[in-house]
Amino acid sequence: MITTDILIIGAGPTGLFAVFEAGLLKMKCHLIDALPQPGGQLAELYPKKPIFDIPGYPEVLAGDLVTNLMNQIKQFQPGFTLGETAETIDKQEDGTFIVTTNKGTQHHAKAVAIAGGLGTFQPRKPIIPNIELFEEKGIEYFVKDPEQFRDKKIVIAGGGDSALDWSIFLSEVASSVTLVHRRNEFRGALDSVEKVQELKAKGKISLITPAEVVALKGDEHLQSVTIEKADETVSLDVDYFIPLFGLTPKLGPIANWGLEIEKNAIKVNNALDYQTNVEGIYAIGDVNIYPGKLKLILCGFHEATLMCQSVYNRINPGKRYVLKYTTVSGVDGFDGSRKEAEKAVVKSID
Repeated sequence: MITTDILIIGAGPTGLFAVFEAGLLKMKCHLIDALPQPGGQLAELYPKKPIFDIPGYPEVLAGDLVTNLMNQIKQFQPGFTLGETAETIDKQEDGTFIVTTNKGTQHHAKAVAIAGGLGTFQPRKPIIPNIELFEEKGIEYFVKDPEQFRDKKIVIAGGGDSALDWSIFLSEVASSVTLVHRRNEFRGALDSVEKVQELKAKGKISLITPAEVVALKGDEHLQSVTIEKADETVSLDVDYFIPLFGLTPKLGPIANWGLEIEKNAIKVNNALDYQTNVEGIYAIGDVNIYPGKLKLILCGFHEATLMCQSVYNRINPGKRYVLKYTTVSGVDGFDGSRKEAEKAVVKSID
């Protein structure tokens, strides 16, 4: 049986950063994830997608952010159970938990932090006849490697941030990019909408609204799409069609753990520590819900930090913890004195 202080379910960015915050408090972490590698959606769905709202990084690729987070927590030596799904949880008389995966691996932890992002998810597929015939033969629901579309003719459908962001990014990669949306208005960030309009004016993106892709044609591979507008129907030759209508999230087995669920997310106490209705079980990142919730990576980092403080107090009752900035305490086992931290800085410069 694997034993740890905090068992983190989900090895996405929020779960990985929780390891760092726990490490500063001398707590050990173990992570479970159904995917075969750490990183969550960032690694599995869009490792080459640039992210712009991480503090200190004007732009960072999703995959690079995962690499940086893994390097940041390496010193704390977390354990990983990958390619397995947390299936059952049993609370013990002493308040600890035993979590068992679908492959029978058991984990004993003093606290459990659910950081499962959107949980298990499937892309929302447009209703188009025979769409399944062209999946992975010209239809892609995720952009994992933009180089796949180098010098290709691309049609993207959708009106949210993903559709806008990838239209902008692929305009520098593909030979042509056409963005199709069923409305004239977009749901994405205003600056992204403005950028798309600028690229349209420069002839780098074709924008067709209001319209929908209604038919697909091809032999071994997708060759054309039919686009229906209010006043006409047009056919475009394409190499790839990328419908980006978001993901359908599912909590999976976690939904059966007796936790309070709202809108397919786990309710938490955001006024204190992001604990669920079950004492000792926390939910952080996109998997939770509370008034004013924002599904941003940086918000997950904040939630992870407060969660770790709460777990420390829970498993160390009566032990006083004084928060110190890492610029003073360091992260490599320093005794907390400014002198030791300054020595480390001088040594790193030398």
